[in-house]
Amino acid sequence: MHYNDFRKLGFTTLSNGLIAYYPQLKISDAELILIIQLEAFAQRGENFPTNEQIAANTNLSTGEVASITQQLIDQNYLSIDQLTDKQGRIGNFYNLDALYQRLDDFLSTNVMIKSHQDQTEKVSDSLDNNPLNTLARQFEIEFGRYLSPIEREEISAWLNVDHYNPEIIKLALREAVLSQAYSLKYVDRILLNWQRHNLKTVAQVQKFLQRNR
Repeated sequence: MHYNDFRKLGFTTLSNGLIAYYPQLKISDAELILIIQLEAFAQRGENFPTNEQIAANTNLSTGEVASITQQLIDQNYLSIDQLTDKQGRIGNFYNLDALYQRLDDFLSTNVMIKSHQDQTEKVSDSLDNNPLNTLARQFEIEFGRYLSPIEREEISAWLNVDHYNPEIIKLALREAVLSQAYSLKYVDRILLNWQRHNLKTVAQVQKFLQRNR
């Protein structure tokens, strides 16, 4: 059997925002594992898996699954709601809507770029004032994966060796994402190009981009 054979088992879609920022939402690793399992079951059409089913897919015991489920309910991240099927039968289902609403609220307040008419407002992460960590988180959510230590070192060099403005690095990241180029090498080429044009402020970069759209 090869990887492509196992692909037939399917895939589970999970928000990159949740992967990158669950610690800021005070969600533990074990709670994230449970959320992933609930998503996996739901996306296969099983909306109320038993504790035994979940435990069989994890290193958790059924008791731990029950305890963690209750923790998520107590934190208002998870609820058990009822639905009626086409035959009129009433059943339960796990509802994660509250979790994703909290995630949306966090991202819109701390992370995401907000546009107001022709102006762009950058919202910094108020929970972490370290520019390296803030930038690393931004890259992780856009790339949909964790950065390697070497990649973090490269971002650190942009800040401490090249002395790029963190906001300009974020603009370069946005340009890379718009081009669907999810690599630091591409971002570095953008930064070098702006440096060659002697663009040192966010306003200068934005004016340059508007001229070259």
